[in-house]
Amino acid sequence: MSPQSTILIVDDEKHTRDGLRRLLENEYDVYVAGDIAGAMNVLEREQIDVLLTDLRLGTEDGMQLIDRALKMPRPPICIMMTAYGSVDVAVEAMKRGAYDFVTKPLNLDKVELLIARAVQGRKLEQENRALRQQVDERYGLENIWGDSAALHEVLDTIRQVAPSSANVLIEGESGTGKELAAHAIHNLSRRNKAKFVAVHCAALSPQLLESELFGHERGAFTGAHERRIGRFEQANGGTIFLDEVAEIDPSTQVKLLRVMSEQRAFERVGGNQTLRADVRVIAATNKNLETLVREGKFRDDLFFRLNVVRITMPPLRDRKEDIPLLIRGFLRHFCKENNKPLVDLTSDAMDALLSYDWPGNVRELRTAIEHGVVMATGPKITLRDLPMAVRQAAGMALPGASSALKTMEEKSSPLDLHETEKKLIMQALGATNGNVTAAAKKLGISRRTLHRKINEMNAAKVPAEGTGDASDTKQSSSSTENTR
Repeated sequence: MSPQSTILIVDDEKHTRDGLRRLLENEYDVYVAGDIAGAMNVLEREQIDVLLTDLRLGTEDGMQLIDRALKMPRPPICIMMTAYGSVDVAVEAMKRGAYDFVTKPLNLDKVELLIARAVQGRKLEQENRALRQQVDERYGLENIWGDSAALHEVLDTIRQVAPSSANVLIEGESGTGKELAAHAIHNLSRRNKAKFVAVHCAALSPQLLESELFGHERGAFTGAHERRIGRFEQANGGTIFLDEVAEIDPSTQVKLLRVMSEQRAFERVGGNQTLRADVRVIAATNKNLETLVREGKFRDDLFFRLNVVRITMPPLRDRKEDIPLLIRGFLRHFCKENNKPLVDLTSDAMDALLSYDWPGNVRELRTAIEHGVVMATGPKITLRDLPMAVRQAAGMALPGASSALKTMEEKSSPLDLHETEKKLIMQALGATNGNVTAAAKKLGISRRTLHRKINEMNAAKVPAEGTGDASDTKQSSSSTENTR
């Protein structure tokens, strides 16, 4: 057993205290006391895992000590020692929160085994508490980062709806955090000690989805070699999260409607036994269910069951003021995960992240920051460390553009050089609406070099493909030159 586990032995007979101390001190940190006052002094001073107390402490009652110990902020596991004739009192102690009891004269092997089980139970309790804290940190409101008005509205709705039993429909584009919102609702609800069960409806065929939701009996279909417990049974007392609920086929919608009715009834696939499950349903979709209802693709009665409270997750482009906060959070996370010192971003990298439209929303931003942390070789993430889509949107040169021009100058024939150069330059000018400075940046060459090449093209009267003739290019060059 862990030497950090602590035991307090309370008995008014010194020889009993000393005998138990000798029995246990090789495996535990053992404290002793002869009365309630001494025991409370130890309990208030030390973190005790197991309290082993006699029922009769002289003129005092060990039951009172157990009552006081169980009211402490971190109560110990309480075991009572009692004479055989006082077993009824010991049972009463267990009803009031004691872990177990042993009768005197003591069977020392039984005492050791009982304490070992109690200590192991305390360890599991601590591990579960730590795991629940990790889940809360990951899925609580504190992990939905942002300070925008749009996000505050969402968080206020989550706080309001969570303690209720109402079903919730969460709408929003992919990557906006719908599942995080669902977890937060569950964790803030009265069902948070039961399971949160997620089902991604779009990933399963209709037959597999029905089996996944409601379970199946052995032999219900080919490959059903044993009974399967469905997600509704698993989530009994808790919450089920139906992601991409719009993808559920009509026949399964009917069965889902039934389990969401007041009867909460369903049958496993291939079975005829009616089962019931007390489950809160949170559904999410990136489609407009009202439109699907009008088109006859989604049942209106099921929609009304799901849509008791609706939450719309805002896209990242509508809350860009939250981007710096999200970036800082993702930086801390991925630097720690990749064992890198906390890095920063260069100003051009930050500008690129702020100006990008983020079609993939927060999920895409998270991936971009992870990419930047992994690719960064210096103390700061630069524009070149960010994903290609962000770099291209910022007007950064395509990889190899400048080297391609250099290679052409060194190895190509004059005819090939002019033709290929012309195509690259015209593409860059077209992409930047004739802005020479932006086109030079996109090509990865200096502004002066690009002006020189445009002048050479004008002098040679090379037609400018798709943008007019050489005189148009010259005019564009002159116009841009005037705005230097």
